[in-house]
Amino acid sequence: MRYGLIGEKLGHSFSKVIHEKLCAYEYELLPMPPEAVGPFLTRREFSGINVTIPYKETVLPYLSYIDPVAREIGAVNTIVQRDGLLYGYNTDAAGLTDLLQSNGFDPRGRTALVLGSGGTSKTACAVLRRLGAEKVLVVSRRPHGENQISYEQAISNYGDAQCLINTTPVGMYPQIELSPLDLAAFPRLAFVADVIYNPLRTPLLQQAAELRIPNANGLRMLVAQARAAAERFLDVRIPPSETERVLKALNLEMRSLALIGMPSCGKTTLGKMLAQRLGRELVDLDEKIARDAGCSIPKIFAREGETGFRARETQALRQVAGRQGLVIATGGGIVKRPDNVRLLRANALLCFVERDVRLLQAEDPSRPLSTSREALRRMYEERLPLYRAAADFTAHNDGRTEDAARTIETTFKEMCR
Repeated sequence: MRYGLIGEKLGHSFSKVIHEKLCAYEYELLPMPPEAVGPFLTRREFSGINVTIPYKETVLPYLSYIDPVAREIGAVNTIVQRDGLLYGYNTDAAGLTDLLQSNGFDPRGRTALVLGSGGTSKTACAVLRRLGAEKVLVVSRRPHGENQISYEQAISNYGDAQCLINTTPVGMYPQIELSPLDLAAFPRLAFVADVIYNPLRTPLLQQAAELRIPNANGLRMLVAQARAAAERFLDVRIPPSETERVLKALNLEMRSLALIGMPSCGKTTLGKMLAQRLGRELVDLDEKIARDAGCSIPKIFAREGETGFRARETQALRQVAGRQGLVIATGGGIVKRPDNVRLLRANALLCFVERDVRLLQAEDPSRPLSTSREALRRMYEERLPLYRAAADFTAHNDGRTEDAARTIETTFKEMCR
């Protein structure tokens, strides 16, 4: 093996995809138990490796040289072999620096809160200090030592913090409805970062967006640290534009597309077209609900009412929202529950498929709430503000469906960049 990644569990790692997009070398994933790490490093049968949880500190005694940044952090995630000697670096620091700077956030003279006390927390603290933050505080459930505080202390004493970085796994797939804390307690925040990248929009980042706080997920950090590691592996400079190229490709691959809109506006037909055009799996939520229930949606309404159907709808969405790279066709009432919108936003861009109400189909027996033209109009007026508030973009489907599909595909790809 020349290049690769070692760690205990690597099933969800994106490192292979990222490195092979960045460079022309083959990159291997090598999960291994703790007792295998020492012998693997001693054999030195590699040119360069990355190291992930839980071995970033385990590898330290085997290294001939440790870069000053890695020594300050106390963790190494990149090892290069030169002439039989092992050199250790921490490129996570470069990745987080890139994330902050590319989003235009300068921590100089500011107070920063870092949620979590693990290895990534140490990296975040070191980066913030190096970039001139006036005060860096670690927020932990079990604080100990200098500059560590509890969540209660953060809320009561540091509401004036200007930066917050989440390094905990709270909000990570599959627990995508959880958030480590309420950002409303920090009205002076100028930037929020979450190192999580599945989902792409954690509840923490969704709240930041709702509060109009600039924010970013951890995907850029992941790509930028991989570029820094590849530079060490190959002993060459890789232009920053390569980070942008790979980041755009990953965003497009990972982001799902969700279609919302009134019954009979064309979501299912458009979903089939878009799934084919984008080369993706289509999930039709209404079909999934009926399949899971073992009966048709009209029968669910007759047996359980709208309340029962909505509960099934949310449950079906929970099973889908954490997945990435899908096309999702939703039911017309999905936006009636704010929790549903938050679930959809986790990994998807939401397209409101708008169709003139006069073109919508009334008195459709397969749609229990479309009982008459007047009922349909009232439903449209009630839901229109909800669709517009939830949508990332809107596409009209009043003419040829192929034209609407082309517009949605183009806009989706542009927004993923």
